[in-house]
Amino acid sequence: MDELSDDPNMNPRNLAEPLRRAIGERYLTYALSTIMNRALPDARDGLKPVHRRILYAMRELRLSSSGGFRKSAKISGDVMGNYHPHGDAAIYDAMARLAQDFVIRYPLVDGQGNFGNIDGDNPAASRYTEARMSVAAEALLEGLNENAVDFRPNYDGTLEEPVVLPATFPNLLANGASGIAVGMATNIPPHNIGELVDACLHLIRTPNAHDDTLVNYIPGPDFPTGGVLVEGRDQILEAYRTGRGAFRLRARWHIEDLGRGTWQIVVTEIPYQVQKSKLVERLAELIQTKKVPILADIRDESAEDVRMILEPRSKNVDPDVMMSTLFRNSDLELRFSLNMNVLIDGVTPKVCSLKEVLRAFLDFRRDVLVRRSHHRMEKIDHRLEVLEGLIVAFLNLDRVIDIIRYDDDPKAALMREDWGRDHVRAMSEKDYVAPPPLSEDGAVSLSDVQAEAILNMRLRSLRRLEEIELVAERDRLMEERAGIEDLLASEDLQWARISDQLKETKKAFTKGYPRGQRLTLIDEARETEDVPLEAMIEREPVTVVCSERGWIRALTGHIALDRELKFKDGDGPRFTFHAETTDKLLVFASNGRFYTVSAAALPGGRGMGEPLRLMVDLPNEAEIVDILIHQPGRKLLLASSAGDGFVVSEDDVVAQTRAGKGVLTVRGETRAKVCVPVRGDAVAVVGENRKLLVFDLSELPEMGKGKGVRLQKYKDGGMSDAITIDYARGLSWQDTAGRTRTVSPPELDEWRAKRASAGRMAPRGFPRDNRFPRPKS
Repeated sequence: MDELSDDPNMNPRNLAEPLRRAIGERYLTYALSTIMNRALPDARDGLKPVHRRILYAMRELRLSSSGGFRKSAKISGDVMGNYHPHGDAAIYDAMARLAQDFVIRYPLVDGQGNFGNIDGDNPAASRYTEARMSVAAEALLEGLNENAVDFRPNYDGTLEEPVVLPATFPNLLANGASGIAVGMATNIPPHNIGELVDACLHLIRTPNAHDDTLVNYIPGPDFPTGGVLVEGRDQILEAYRTGRGAFRLRARWHIEDLGRGTWQIVVTEIPYQVQKSKLVERLAELIQTKKVPILADIRDESAEDVRMILEPRSKNVDPDVMMSTLFRNSDLELRFSLNMNVLIDGVTPKVCSLKEVLRAFLDFRRDVLVRRSHHRMEKIDHRLEVLEGLIVAFLNLDRVIDIIRYDDDPKAALMREDWGRDHVRAMSEKDYVAPPPLSEDGAVSLSDVQAEAILNMRLRSLRRLEEIELVAERDRLMEERAGIEDLLASEDLQWARISDQLKETKKAFTKGYPRGQRLTLIDEARETEDVPLEAMIEREPVTVVCSERGWIRALTGHIALDRELKFKDGDGPRFTFHAETTDKLLVFASNGRFYTVSAAALPGGRGMGEPLRLMVDLPNEAEIVDILIHQPGRKLLLASSAGDGFVVSEDDVVAQTRAGKGVLTVRGETRAKVCVPVRGDAVAVVGENRKLLVFDLSELPEMGKGKGVRLQKYKDGGMSDAITIDYARGLSWQDTAGRTRTVSPPELDEWRAKRASAGRMAPRGFPRDNRFPRPKS
């Protein structure tokens, strides 16, 4: 043995294992811990360990729903110290969430103080708030002291905690759950307890029921913030059947008449998990950026209830059209994902259907019923044993008094004594009560428990009335015990008892319970036809001005294009053109991407405007090549500094997002350089070497995106400019004296050749900047 220990290769500290296996085993351990102990709820009580420990700690502190409140810091401290060795901030956040009626359908914590609000404000510090259990929490804990569930040691083995709570209602579906584990997640919406109980009762009556029949009882989620569920029944059924899907949820709104034909929209309920303050900010942003021009103003007049005012820009606006537009552009409508990934029996993660979740709850309720029944029977047996001893004492009262009075060890004497009929005091047959059953040899003896109970009996109990009450109690317990035996022997009786319990639960959480009725309205979506943005904008003339540094603005009306305007120091005009508020502007950048901006969304002309880079995701290294007014059906000539290009339809370059749309592919030092409308039947290209080439437009392909084909061949340098012309009219430009110079066929034939040719030196008088004049739009 000493030789082995001296060998360094045999030392356990030096034993090696493959890195893949070492990391795999450790990561698997971490993943299982996260899945089972943090992220996924248990299908039986619908709770994660932290929530279960919070409720159990509050029970140990005797914080009943009808009792007093305790500081939240005390509660979170007890949870952390006794059961959940994690940060107290995380525990308090979890407890605060259980108290928020806009997050939890049936709050499990009754909070006193600031526990946050629907605007997204955080709860006050735990030292300022107080809490106690709610009625729903007590329903989850009912029967915990009757051996209804298993207990396990806490993290340091000094205390015990329940593995799961008894749960008299399907809390998993009633309050929902969400969590992200390792490689899996869960997201379950809340539901109405009354509907869940009806579905459970149907499943008890018809164990082979299908999901489509259960949906008759549970038509959809019931969110604590209300709203309108506009998902189709087929989609809801498919989500419940597979355990995966999504629910489309909208805000609830109505029209408020202001008189004289004017009106406003009042939003009274917003979708689940949407922060009202951020929703208001988003709607204000839509107004500021003019993405929804028919919306004039948004006001938040909420107090205890939600009340958001949406003012239309004109009383002639269709309310349904305006709301449909807002649903598409804001969180007034969202899709709540369903992923019923839960722990079955607290061990196995599984994506369950609606029926499987309800079945798991009902099977658990049956186990709880059986365990509580066995526990009650044990209590009854113990009490019957005590009662039998007390009855013997009353039937032999004089002898018992003598033993207690004169014997040195009365307990042992009571247990040794034979309490047969010979020692029974004289009684009439009517009053006579049979003693406990005789033993095999005919003797009647008392057990340790019975003798102890006799010795602990008070003198005031030695009266005739007490004897009658003992006999009556024994009879009642015997009858109850027989009923429990029948219950344990019959599965039908068990399900009948569970049905009665569920009906009592439904009654407790529907009639008289705050917000016990269904909160989320189920309706069909009132879809409207997509209205183009241009149709919502008032058509007005504007003059678009963009500076050399990319600051853009829109001046009211069509002003003279040569009018002197103010710019920032070191900046000057670059693009100035007339447009209308209904126009879309196409911005072509040197990175080959097109960006689309609405003329109505441009800042006004009182200031210097705003950087175009802030309105779209234009990189700092990219420069603006050209800005065009979008004309559907028109074609554009695109070309890069390398001399490659193609023709593209304007309809294919309109971008739907701020990121723009990549059309002309450029790499390395190459930059997009030309974007001109196609007019005519020929293309004129000039290089940096001042060589000019004219070729037929038909030689260029029409593409949706790409690098394109070679326009002109170069030995040194690259392309300077390109344009399309009507070959019969020739190529025109202005010389330095301001005179128009035109080169027409047959003189122009000298520069005409096939595409990708080198070309010839430009005509005398051609502009020195190697740029073609742009025709007026």
